[in-house]
Amino acid sequence: MNKKPNIIFTDDEDTFRNIMSNELNRMGYHVTCCASGEETVKNIQERDFDTVILDINMPDMDGIETLKRVKDVDPTTEVIILTGQGSIENAVQAIKLGAYDYLTKPCRLIELDVLVQKALEKRQLSRENAYLKRLVKGVQTTSCMIGNSVAMNAVYKMIDKVAPSDATVLIQGESGTGKELVAQAIHQHSTRAQKPFVVVNCATLQETLLESELFGHKRGAFTGATESRMGLFEVADGGTLFLDEVGELTVSTQSKLLRVVQTGEIRRVGDNRIIMVNTRILAATHKNLAAEVKNGKFREDLYFRLNVITVSLPPLRERKEDIPALIQHFFQKICRNKQKKNMVPEAIEMMARYPWPGNIRELENTIERLVVLTEGDSVSTEDLPENIRNTALNKETSGKMETLSEVEKKYILKILHEKQWNKTLAAETLGISLKTLYNKLNVYHIDQQQLNF
Repeated sequence: MNKKPNIIFTDDEDTFRNIMSNELNRMGYHVTCCASGEETVKNIQERDFDTVILDINMPDMDGIETLKRVKDVDPTTEVIILTGQGSIENAVQAIKLGAYDYLTKPCRLIELDVLVQKALEKRQLSRENAYLKRLVKGVQTTSCMIGNSVAMNAVYKMIDKVAPSDATVLIQGESGTGKELVAQAIHQHSTRAQKPFVVVNCATLQETLLESELFGHKRGAFTGATESRMGLFEVADGGTLFLDEVGELTVSTQSKLLRVVQTGEIRRVGDNRIIMVNTRILAATHKNLAAEVKNGKFREDLYFRLNVITVSLPPLRERKEDIPALIQHFFQKICRNKQKKNMVPEAIEMMARYPWPGNIRELENTIERLVVLTEGDSVSTEDLPENIRNTALNKETSGKMETLSEVEKKYILKILHEKQWNKTLAAETLGISLKTLYNKLNVYHIDQQQLNF
């Protein structure tokens, strides 16, 4: 669910403050009312607010001083000034000090609503720009998942099911199987597609740096923290945060992540202020998290929170029928501005016999190597790396070479075994119709007597 924008309405007139509180709540905002500048600053120090609507004429601490104090605590909070006709010069001064805009009292509610919406949009754009400045690695392209095997069709079907929801998804698979592509596809087919998709690799950062990246930090929180900075949960507010290799998180960071998943609340490093975020979490791991829980290396409560829905990616050796299409795709991608190359059928067949322990990442790297090192426009079996040629020759010699049909048959039998021969459930998991499953059972002469395959 979309969170209501958090707004502070500050005015020292009790009647006006109560009326505006009711009206702003009716308009869909979560409103905290304050009777003074001191009370406003205290609230800003304790919680995160999107916008402050502030009367400029107040006793003790006036609107100008309150504005300065608010911006000192959180420069990203937008402030709208309310002023009387005789105080417009002060309102202009407030804008120079960082206020978003001003309205004269009495103001029309529709005008105030429009101004608040624009202020909220500006704050969200600032968050997204902060993300782009920190993390952009080039133009982000639409995810491209290649393959029409039974195993991949099951993955596509699962993506279609989970994408429209806000459920947390755990993507499991060996290294190099394309877990980030699955996360991108889920985001792109969700209602959050127009909001940020933020990626963080939990295995590449030290614990202190990772916490700062995820949750942000307050100025002076640690050596080198010369300014306050929002974390990736804030940057992805309204969008999706993809936690790659979530199994590498320390127990301490796991505890803080659990709090976000449970409550939607974060605290920046060195800061006690609560910040509410509406961020969908997608997590990925190559580890067996259930085993990590048993070994005491991963929190059980966090595991169950992340594992609401599981998408399991098959290794490349279980989807060999996709290898020819993947080879063609990588040749087109890598040869875009170079001499066009292709691979002879015998070499493609030899590539399909190789087990690809590094999965799709290893296949792409191999194609890039062939593009660079192969002379001419055709890649033959002699051009393939020695380990691939040796594996293919060994399989030919041992007579254990499997055809693509044999691989598909084995996978269908595996799913039938897992579903206890419930063909309806098996067809759903395989991503095919029940009629198609029956056709394949006939083609491969599969019956329940082959349960122990």
